[in-house]
Amino acid sequence: MRTHVIDHPLVAHKLTVLRDETTDSPTFRRLADELVTLLAYEATRDVRVEDVDIVTPVSPTSGVKLATPKPLVVPILRAGLGMLDGMMRLLPTAEVGFLGMVRNEETLEASTYAERLPDDLSGRQCYVLDPMLATGGTLAAAIRFLTDRGADHITAVCLLAAPEGCQRLEQELDGLDVPVTVVTAAMDEKLNDKGYIVPGLGDAGDRLYGVVH
Repeated sequence: MRTHVIDHPLVAHKLTVLRDETTDSPTFRRLADELVTLLAYEATRDVRVEDVDIVTPVSPTSGVKLATPKPLVVPILRAGLGMLDGMMRLLPTAEVGFLGMVRNEETLEASTYAERLPDDLSGRQCYVLDPMLATGGTLAAAIRFLTDRGADHITAVCLLAAPEGCQRLEQELDGLDVPVTVVTAAMDEKLNDKGYIVPGLGDAGDRLYGVVH
């Protein structure tokens, strides 16, 4: 597994505002959207392309286009939805699947409660969107879910990551013969006893959409 922490002043600036507890939900959503677009630029460096011949207003030339099958963008519900528009801004022709996963707050284990994905993902590059790589359980389960259906290249885009989550992800994906890359805006200090990233930014879903009782 490869972990890529983006070092860019605009990324750091937007992340700082996201962390601030006084940032309201509308501003949080807008900045998260902008930040994901910056992360997506780096996350798509290995997107597969194929050669194509075109004609410009001046002369024939050659270029590239996204290869077939098209990449699949998979937000993990619900917080991952807040990252979808920012990702699709760079990959407008990609297809979108959805994966609903919930973490048991006592055991910190993830379980799947909903999915809308092709049954066969053979030969597909998948971009998984999950704001927080905290304990790593949810992301590991999502990646296994996709690779079990044949996905052969996974890139996870996260706003924040914790060292413990990255370590667990590596352990749970040990032996997986599929390249996995994590692209994140920051590697934070640690997890607290509740499994939250420190200093983090709180619960990303709640800050994006409000607290659902």
